[in-house]
Amino acid sequence: MSIVKKLRHKAETAEGATKKTVGKALGNERMEAEGSAEQAKGNAKQTGDKFKQKIRHPFKH
Repeated sequence: MSIVKKLRHKAETAEGATKKTVGKALGNERMEAEGSAEQAKGNAKQTGDKFKQKIRHPFKH
């Protein structure tokens, strides 16, 4: 897994969290929902990355 992909996934999660927070602060339910979805998508990708690492290197911490 390349470091670039990992950083993209972390950035997607952070962007989603920011969008969700701004949407909540502004009372914009659509923006809040989009932010939640982006955050969940980024988290899922990060989990997939971790799983792939465990499969490739099962005895590495």
